[in-house]
Amino acid sequence: MMAGLLFARAGVRTVVLEKHADFLRDFRGDTVHPSTLDLFHELGLLDALLTRAHDKVRSVGAVIGGHEYRIADFSRLPGPARFIAMMPQWHFLDFVADTARRLPAFTLRMESEATGLVEGERRVEGVRLASGEVIDARLVIAADGRGSQMREEAALPRQDLGAPIDVLWFRVPKPQTADNLTQGYIDRGEMIVTIDRGDYFQCARVIEKGAADRIGAAGIERFRDDVAQAVPLLAAQIGAVDSWNDVKLLTVSLDRLTRWHRPGLLAIGDAAHAMSPVGGVGINLAIQDAVAAANILAAPLATGADPDRLLHRVRARRMLAVRMIQAMQRAVHRNVIGAAMRNRTPRAPRIIRLLQRFPALQALPARLIGLGVRREHIRSPNASVGAR
Repeated sequence: MMAGLLFARAGVRTVVLEKHADFLRDFRGDTVHPSTLDLFHELGLLDALLTRAHDKVRSVGAVIGGHEYRIADFSRLPGPARFIAMMPQWHFLDFVADTARRLPAFTLRMESEATGLVEGERRVEGVRLASGEVIDARLVIAADGRGSQMREEAALPRQDLGAPIDVLWFRVPKPQTADNLTQGYIDRGEMIVTIDRGDYFQCARVIEKGAADRIGAAGIERFRDDVAQAVPLLAAQIGAVDSWNDVKLLTVSLDRLTRWHRPGLLAIGDAAHAMSPVGGVGINLAIQDAVAAANILAAPLATGADPDRLLHRVRARRMLAVRMIQAMQRAVHRNVIGAAMRNRTPRAPRIIRLLQRFPALQALPARLIGLGVRREHIRSPNASVGAR
């Protein structure tokens, strides 16, 4: 959606395909990080975006063994957005869609599922829809997620880095509070994240890879008890999780393509690099990919140039950030989550205790989580003003 906005803004005729009738899906990431908010500021859209329902999270922390620790302080960051906007993803996507629809070069087609690539003699020449319709294109951007069908059909080579965890998602009602209570909890061999969505928590129980069947066999009552003991805050309302129908499994992947393109095709976002939920960076990293793709490709496409000779530059630009963030996530899997699951009476790691002693250091994890590595800025053309 972000790529569609930027390419259409540059005057490139752009069609975005969405297989569903709307964007209303639960248990999707809601964390719009400062790196993304700064991009909307550069587009002159930040104030309008923030009229959509959201909460501001100015710091994040964890409760480890019953003790609360602050880990990242976003108020110490530079720029206009020194917070994470907790915004349901459907509100964010609706905003981008509403903005992009004002551009004459932009088309959004809902209930239009791409099921295959149209192969020419030397390059990908378009996509085939479930309806049988064919859409021709000079460039197909595969942004269809970690299970990307377009990626598989294009036979792009993928490196599996291995993810030792999965996540069980569920929601627990809560009263409205003045402060956003998003928090992570580590205790009793459990790690649970509570994302405050106003009148309920969207909760993520981190489990060992493949443990879902074992947990399910123990019964829903045992599940509720384990959650309530690890997070006493949820105990009063955990009964709302009535059956396994209220719990959804996210099978976590951590991988990346070693080549993101073929002539006529470019993969970005989770289709190019599936991220762990650690840090909530997946959405924001994908948006950085979209900005990089537009910065490199939009102007040449707008002037009718062949995009194929430039496609490799997108991966070259983005791979450092992908490698570094995935390395950080693997370290958290191993040293934080793994340790939490092994230890029923956890003690905060030394680095977290150091952050409490010297609060100014909390700007460092805030920068890594909030701004990322080699972040992008809007450099693609704006056809409406005829300027770069």
